[in-house]
Parts: sequence; structure tokens; C-alpha cells
Amino acid sequence: MNDPFARTEIKIAVIGGGTGSFTLLSALKNHTSQLAAIVSMADDGGSTGVLRDELGVLPPGDVRQCLVALSDSPKIRDLFNYRFEEGTFGGHSFGNILLTALEKATGNFSEAVETASEILRVNGTVIPATLDNVRLKMEWPDASLTLHGERVIDADYFKNDPRLAQLSLEPSASANPLALKAIEQADLVVLAPGDLYTSLGALLAIGGIADALEQTTAPIVYVSNLVTKRGQTEGFSVSDHAAEIERLIGSPVLDYVLYNQQMPTEELARRYEEFEGSYAVEVDTAALEDAHYQAYAGEFLSSDLQPVHEADKLPVTRSFIRHDADAVANAIIKLYEYSRAANK
Repeated sequence: MNDPFARTEIKIAVIGGGTGSFTLLSALKNHTSQLAAIVSMADDGGSTGVLRDELGVLPPGDVRQCLVALSDSPKIRDLFNYRFEEGTFGGHSFGNILLTALEKATGNFSEAVETASEILRVNGTVIPATLDNVRLKMEWPDASLTLHGERVIDADYFKNDPRLAQLSLEPSASANPLALKAIEQADLVVLAPGDLYTSLGALLAIGGIADALEQTTAPIVYVSNLVTKRGQTEGFSVSDHAAEIERLIGSPVLDYVLYNQQMPTEELARRYEEFEGSYAVEVDTAALEDAHYQAYAGEFLSSDLQPVHEADKLPVTRSFIRHDADAVANAIIKLYEYSRAANK
């Protein structure tokens, strides 16, 4: 049995949404109980999109994933992830429906999250990045082109360079004060991997989040994506991903970048190319060596294949290739210890 007093109680703020945050939180909770998951709130696809459109609630999907990741109750965790396959609720997860019901009953999404946290026995804190009801907007002013909604943007094959686009929210959103406080009080801030524009980018577009990242004294670590996204980040290297994140923030805030140096098997790479038309992110060593941040390589590729869930109400892409959560979490903790020693 693990000694709870032997745990390293580092205050870590994990910023992102979806599978990227879920993966990191699932492993980081084995290192510290002081976790704050700051969750993107612009999702409008799948079960979440249907619930938003039909009931006018805030998006529950990414919040549910983070709650489940931090839960200490396996049976309740499985219940929250249970997805109905037919009937009126076909395509909806139980957790999404419960969060929606709690919000409708209380009129307060924060209270809904708190109640769900109690039910799930969450070890840490899940914080919606904003409590405003917003949709993501991506526009290219010079090309007079605008895309509305995360689902639309996520599915689009960009005709123009995304690095020339502006991300914003409609209406403009203010950050949840609890999210800003979590960043301010963190010993370490981690930017989770995920879709660059619709996951992390949507969160960075919230007013106040970028300022908090610029002002924090905690080291900031970005965990780079494993693969590119067809039609959006094709040809993006590790440093390209990091540079785009800093462009969206508006400042060179990254202290460390973790990237994968392990190549998938030929069969897995082929399946991934066929399924998503995407490729392993290029490691541009020379650019990383010249960067203002420190870049560290690791073998972060999981050997587990993740199937597409057939019951998704509005099907979305599920990656075959995933991070090895434990390997990434171990590397993050080592980086924190290195940073603390270097600053003594």
C-alpha cells in the first residue's frame, strides 16, 4: 500500500481539454493530490453539442473527462463514462446527462461540477476556464474568411495558413476567477496536448488566461502533440506547435517543451495515416536547440490502441496513437524537480 504522506504535493495546474488533459491527469494524480484541471469550454460537437443546442447548458464533455480522470471511485468512474447506444439517449454519456441535469437543477454550472466532484470522489479540482456561454470563432481577416463553432473548425480543411488566423470567442469571455487563482498559486503549469486550435487554442482565447500565464512565476511546460492534424497542422514540427501556442498567448511564456522521440510501428503509422491522414510530428532538433525554452525528448508513445466509440451521437475522430501517461507524468515531475534545484 502506498504511503499517502510520501506523495509529492506539488501544486500543478493542467490546462487543456478532452483526451489530452484526461491522459495527463490520470497519471499525475499518482504524484500529487494538488491538481487543478482548467478545462476548455467551447466544445459544441458530439453529445455535448446536442445538449448545448437542445437545453442551453454549458458544455459538459471535457469537464466530465477531467472529473473521471481525477476520480478515486472506479465504479462511479465507469458509470460517468457509460454511453447509451440506442433510444432517446443514444450517443450520450451518463456523465454528460448528469452534469446537464445538475446545472438545470441548480442554475449554476460551477455548483454542478462541485456536486459531481463529490459523487466521483475527485482527488483534485476541476475548473471550467470560463462560465460564459461561448462559441469559438476562427478568422483570416486578410482573406475575409471566418469559421464559426468548434465542431465546424475541427472538421475543416484549412484553405489558408492557420498561423495567420485569429482565434476568439463569441461573445467575448472572461476567465473563471478560480482558474486565474489556480494558475497564480501553481508550482507548475502544464499545457496539455490536444487539437491546437479547437482545444488548447479555444482556452487561450479566454480573456485573462494569457495574462495569467505571462504573470505566473511557476515554470510552464508544454507537452507536444504526437501527430499532426490533417488539413490544419500538416507539416508542423515540435517547435512549430510551441511557436503557435506562444502566438496565441501573445508572449514567449514556455519554459520547457516535452516531445516524443519514439516512432510508432509501421503498421500503426499506416493505420493512423489511413484513419486520420496524419503523421508523427517532426522533431526539428536544430530549431529546438535554438529556442528560448528547453526541449526534452522522451519515449512517450503508448502501446495501447484506442478504438472509435460507435455510439457517438455526432461521431468525432478518436486517435489510435496516444501518449504513455505514466512516462509523460514522470518526465513532468522530473522537470519540476530540475527547475526547483536550478533556481535554489
